[in-house]
Amino acid sequence: MTAALLYPFILVAGALQAIGNAMNAQLRGRMVNPWLAATVSFLPIVFVFTTLFLTMPTPLPSLDSLSKMPWYAPLGGLAGAVAVFGGLAFIDKVGAGPFNGLTLTANILTSLAMDALGLFGLQAAGFKPMPWLGGLLMAVGVTFIARSGGKSDGGEGHGEGHGMSGKLLYPFILVAGALMAIGVVWNAQLRGALENPWLAATVSFVPVVFVFALMFLLRPSPLPTRDDIAGVRWWMPLAGITGAVAVFAGLLFVDKVGAGAFNGLLITANLLTSVALDHFGWFGMKQVKAGPPRLIGAALMVGGIVLISLF
Repeated sequence: MTAALLYPFILVAGALQAIGNAMNAQLRGRMVNPWLAATVSFLPIVFVFTTLFLTMPTPLPSLDSLSKMPWYAPLGGLAGAVAVFGGLAFIDKVGAGPFNGLTLTANILTSLAMDALGLFGLQAAGFKPMPWLGGLLMAVGVTFIARSGGKSDGGEGHGEGHGMSGKLLYPFILVAGALMAIGVVWNAQLRGALENPWLAATVSFVPVVFVFALMFLLRPSPLPTRDDIAGVRWWMPLAGITGAVAVFAGLLFVDKVGAGAFNGLLITANLLTSVALDHFGWFGMKQVKAGPPRLIGAALMVGGIVLISLF
C-alpha cells in the first residue's frame, strides 16, 4: 500500500521528464548555442540540490562506503545528460513523440540487458522471455510513432523539421536512451555510497555543468542576440529541473516500488505526455496530430511496458 501511494508522484515525474525535453528545445532555440543552453538548463539543478544538501547535511558517507564506490558512479548524471542534450539539439527536428519513443525504447532494452547479464554490479537475472517480448512490442510501437513523425495537419511548415534529415539522427538518439538507462544504475550506486540523497544528486549533476560550461568556453559562438534573450520565457531555464525530478525519484523510490514498476510508470507517463505535446503543439512544439499510427504505436509501447513490469 505504501509503495502504491508513490505511483502518482512517479507518473508526474515521467510527465515532467517529457515536458522538460520540449522546454529544453525552446531554450536551445533562444540561447542559439547548444552548450550555453545546456549550461543554463543544468545550473538551477545544482543550485537547488546544493541548497538542499546544505540545509539537510546528514547523513554523511563513511570512508568505508566511499572506498567501495565504483569509479563510474559519479558519472551517472553525465551519462543521463546525453539524452538531455539530445533533446536540446534534436527534439524540434524529429518531434517529441519519436524522440521520446526512441530514447525510451533504447532505455528499456538496455535495462533488460543489464538485468539479464548482471552489468554494473546488478544481480544477473538471466533471460526472461516475457520482458523481452515487451521490449519487442516497444520497438514496434516506436516504429509506428517515428514513421508518422513527418505528418502534420498544420501544413507543410509545421512538419518541415521532421523529415528524412531527422531520421538520420535516430542512431544518436538510441545511444542517448541507452546511456540514460546506464546513468540510472550508476546514480543508484552513487546514492548507496554517499547515503545522503541531496549530496548524491549534487555530485551527480556537478560534472554535467562542468562539461557543458567547458564546452561553451571552448565554443562560445554563436551567441544569442538581445532579441533572442528577450524571447526567453520564464519557464525555459527550468527545463533541467523538471527532468531532474525523475532522476531524484529514481534515487528515492526504485528500492521501494521495484525497478520494473518504477520504469514502467515513468516511461508510460513520459510516452503519453510526449505524444500529447506533439498533438497539441504545447511548449512551442511543431504540431503533429496523433493519428492512428501514433495511437497504435503508443498502445503497443504501453503493452510492452506492462509485460516488462509484470514479468
